[in-house]
Amino acid sequence: MTATIALVDDDRNILTSVSIALQTEGFVTRVYSDGETALKALTDNPPDLAIFDIKMPRMDGLELLRRLREKSQIPVIFLTSKDDELDEALGLAMGADDYIAKPFSQRLLIARIRAILRRTELAHSPGTETEAEAAGPLDRGRLSMDPARHRTLWGGEPVTLTVTEFMILETLAQRPGIVKTRNQLMDAAYQDDIYVDDRTIDSHIKRLRRKFRQVDPAFDAIETLYGAGYRFSEE
Repeated sequence: MTATIALVDDDRNILTSVSIALQTEGFVTRVYSDGETALKALTDNPPDLAIFDIKMPRMDGLELLRRLREKSQIPVIFLTSKDDELDEALGLAMGADDYIAKPFSQRLLIARIRAILRRTELAHSPGTETEAEAAGPLDRGRLSMDPARHRTLWGGEPVTLTVTEFMILETLAQRPGIVKTRNQLMDAAYQDDIYVDDRTIDSHIKRLRRKFRQVDPAFDAIETLYGAGYRFSEE
């Protein structure tokens, strides 16, 4: 089926150019010029993926994402300006799947959209369940991950993860005690030779820790080895 992409940006030029580029690639697009208008539409009739500008009047992208995440886990990509490091980190911490800085290559944006949609499909499509089930659930200490159902438990309590978070954690948990570099985690989460800088992986790790600490304040299973990367500890 054709994927539907929602675009939310107060810049009409960006809405028009990105919409045309996506339609040329076979996507269906819906466009919204402000967050307030978009929120109801996104919750009543969710698209397959949404792209938000952070800086918007009336309701900015961060607030839109916060409200959306109360009801939906649809993948979200943020559009940011190059000096918006804090906003990027906040967006990822609040549940965005990725960000791309303006000015951006439409080819790069489309590649990231396809990568996230593909990961979402692999995680949720019954057609790919056989492969995931063949690998079986992954149990590491208090952690239990079920790739076929995209389900994560910590001490029996559910932890809701985005597709990107799930793939990063699964990569770490597959080999407890083994250090995974940021590049290895990038390869696991972004599989189309797409450049992602270190801050993105670090932000995903911080968000993973935050989510698990909401269930278990003493969670410390994801360890940082400065200058090397991250590892998962079963202890």
